[in-house]
Amino acid sequence: MEIRVLRGADVHDLLPMAECVDLMHRTMSAVSEGRVVLPLRSILVMPGDQGMMGNMPGYLGEPECFGIKLVSLMPRNKPPQYSSHLGLVLLFEIEHGQPVAIVDAAAITAIRTAAASGLATRLLAKPDASDLALLGAGEQASSHLDAMLSVRKLRRIRVWARDSSKAAAFAQTEGARHGVTIEVAQTPREAVLRADIICTVTKAREPILLGEWLEPGVHLNVVGSSIASAAEIDTPAVVKSRFFVDYRGSTINEGGEYLTALRAGAITSDHILAEIGEVANGSKVGRESPRDVTLYKSLGIAPQDLASAHYVLQKARAAGVGQIIDL
Repeated sequence: MEIRVLRGADVHDLLPMAECVDLMHRTMSAVSEGRVVLPLRSILVMPGDQGMMGNMPGYLGEPECFGIKLVSLMPRNKPPQYSSHLGLVLLFEIEHGQPVAIVDAAAITAIRTAAASGLATRLLAKPDASDLALLGAGEQASSHLDAMLSVRKLRRIRVWARDSSKAAAFAQTEGARHGVTIEVAQTPREAVLRADIICTVTKAREPILLGEWLEPGVHLNVVGSSIASAAEIDTPAVVKSRFFVDYRGSTINEGGEYLTALRAGAITSDHILAEIGEVANGSKVGRESPRDVTLYKSLGIAPQDLASAHYVLQKARAAGVGQIIDL
């Protein structure tokens, strides 16, 4: 039984952001069209706030495959030495059920998460949106900058982080990498002032972004919170937005911002207008007006990992990349 092992560096080489945004268009359309099997992920929480392990199985109809992502979530990890998300994507072929690939999950997660936000931004943000605010300065901020640059021509970029030295280092490093100027904001409010694209990619458990700060026409990608008890934005921000999600089943069980607003009676279940795949395939409307506040709530789902791993595997086979093990 031949299994190809692909390192993080292989994934980064074989899965450029622009290609992954297009891949997520196809994948999220498949999700919303029911061409997947998608159980809710299970989370093992270790004692003493040490961290968690996520178990994310799934089946994808096109390209047909199935598999699982096993990933640890360790909040104390500090990139680039250690990603906050470490683990493996194990991919199986459909005919005999043989495992065919073991792929670095940190790289897959970093790229596909931002690519899905890139898809949402391409579909929901104003066509001329060009002022980006990044709340957070970690790995996802870096990959989200890649994604936003791949779908919009940005004229201004600002970053905020609780650790201002980390934000400054991000601005210098990422600015040099992309050949752009990145401003460091001292507060979240300063960062989002007049922004028309906002990405929240923090570990915050309580809101760092308030609805009263949001100007007409802005698009939000709310990414950092992935459990029901955490929320990066407040209820007024949820209420004033046209609210889109990656997958309804995940959001109604794990979407902290949505659940907080729902429990407060500020919204009803109808506040979820569509999955992003429904906007991608044209069955649901996204932005209706230049003044709409649009919001994409990202929780991350297994088909994104499977599609990315399969895509990387096909390119790796063609290029002769990866280590082959025979079990």
